[in-house]
Amino acid sequence: MGSSDPYCIVKIDDETIIRTATVWKTLSPFWGEEYEVHLQPTFHSVSIYVMDEDALSHDDVIGKVCITRDMLVEHPKGFSGWVSLSEVDPDEEVQGEIHLRVEVPGSQDSRRVLCCTVLEAR
Repeated sequence: MGSSDPYCIVKIDDETIIRTATVWKTLSPFWGEEYEVHLQPTFHSVSIYVMDEDALSHDDVIGKVCITRDMLVEHPKGFSGWVSLSEVDPDEEVQGEIHLRVEVPGSQDSRRVLCCTVLEAR
């Protein structure tokens, strides 16, 4: 009900590659952080986890967004917009969404680079 200390973790398959800065005491964080990541030809999905940093215990997962390889193929020019968070634990209710811009520029023959901009959440 009060506020959160949110940050995001970006994973390709199950490997963590990026952690955004923590935005303290807010339910509407703005990050505006942009990353470029080299994708392995065999990757299956990119997941963005929205976390709540907790200094006294383990950090809580607020929710996640999963972008599959097929979704990226369906949107060859990328996509940008608000995406609803889904639950990580089926017993937890999740509310909120994250504003992302995701694209894989270049042709299918070139080395694949994922450009991911984590803009904000609410």
